[in-house]
Amino acid sequence: MQKRLRKYFKNKYFLIKIVLLCSLFLTKINVSAQQTMDTIFIGESLFLDSVVIKAAKIGFDVQDFILRMQRDESFYKAFRNLRTMTYYADNQLFMFNKKQKEKAVLKSRIHQKSDGKCRTMDVVEEIITGDLLDDSGAYNYYTAKLLDKLFFTHGKICDSEKDTKEMSDKGNPKINQHVNELKKLIFKPGEPTDVPFIGAKTAIFSPEMQPYYDYSVTSKVFNNKFDCYVFSAAVKSEFLTKNTQKTVIKYLETYFDKLSKQVVGRRYQLRYGGFWFDFDVKMEIELTKIGDKYVPQNIHYDGNWNVPLQKREIAKFDISFFDFENNK
Repeated sequence: MQKRLRKYFKNKYFLIKIVLLCSLFLTKINVSAQQTMDTIFIGESLFLDSVVIKAAKIGFDVQDFILRMQRDESFYKAFRNLRTMTYYADNQLFMFNKKQKEKAVLKSRIHQKSDGKCRTMDVVEEIITGDLLDDSGAYNYYTAKLLDKLFFTHGKICDSEKDTKEMSDKGNPKINQHVNELKKLIFKPGEPTDVPFIGAKTAIFSPEMQPYYDYSVTSKVFNNKFDCYVFSAAVKSEFLTKNTQKTVIKYLETYFDKLSKQVVGRRYQLRYGGFWFDFDVKMEIELTKIGDKYVPQNIHYDGNWNVPLQKREIAKFDISFFDFENNK
């Protein structure tokens, strides 16, 4: 009986684990007529700083900007650009226990080589400590498994073969579906999910969720490089300390380069505490421009999550991409 229950919970809540890790790394957005109406409502009630108000007077359309943010594909394309480029990346993953003491560490430098169509990846340096791996050499943590799946290449992969390869991954037949859901959540923050209990609560633009949030469009310089318009959504202060289960996304910031209309950065926090699971995750992603393409420069994750019959995972990781050698 205990084995059946353990198997039941493992299957039922595996997808929940993946979604909780979406803050590892927040695809095409189809905006319905209802979403358009919601956006207009937000546009009429949000805060605008003086720079944005001045821009609006000479033709900057705030409502169109918010729609653009909801429909944006540039952030997704920036990650896809990594497939066709040669680069190095430094990776650091730290797993902690409840007392914030290190349980496991992964530090590595990888070198991806690409001819624009096919790519391979070499591990230049690697240090692993603690219980990161089991006796067979597999990862003990879902955080590490998804980090590997999302950013590391094993063997030679060509774009024309990738979809087929991922769908036929016999080593872990369900993880590809979960990764696809994870990617959707990374690049479509604010959209509803299929996760029990919290699915509709991630739809921060819906009429039901709007009363919980303050929205704003401001002007900021991001990463000392890009002059940006910034769309922000943050839970109202009165709901941060009470009714904590009403919201999941605590804040979301999306930075748009004013000139290119490219998303160059995103910062957000997801937090939820319920009977079945709880999590608190912060994520920051910064992009840079190489030639005429945008690519990730830094990815930072800091969070923890817990679901029934599984050990809590507390982790931090950073990925830094550098030395891009080609731009095909």
